[in-house]
Amino acid sequence: MAEHYSSFEPKGTRWLLQRITAAFLVVVLAYHFLLLHFVNHAADITFAGSQVRMSQVGYFSTMVLFLITAAFHGVNGVYNALVNQGLDGTQKTVVKWLLIVAGTLLVVQGTRVASAMTGLF
Repeated sequence: MAEHYSSFEPKGTRWLLQRITAAFLVVVLAYHFLLLHFVNHAADITFAGSQVRMSQVGYFSTMVLFLITAAFHGVNGVYNALVNQGLDGTQKTVVKWLLIVAGTLLVVQGTRVASAMTGLF
């Protein structure tokens, strides 16, 4: 039988945040799917319509929170998967900081794009 190993400390903060972000992502994806595939049909989605939705504070906030949550969930998951595969020492530190920088850049650029689509700022 294969040994089960996880870099997450059982019931630790990163373990808990991974599960909370997963639950949030499922709920927001369901909302997105419902809104953009049943309320508005995909063929009717336009850039102008997206700008109108993004100009609503609630929608904008939800999408930016989704972006931040997805970036954290992805970076945290990739990092822990690599640690589970045996990454350690200097490589672990380098990969951790590369993922932090990449995740931060993703959030910054995504927020810039979302902001540019609104009349809020």
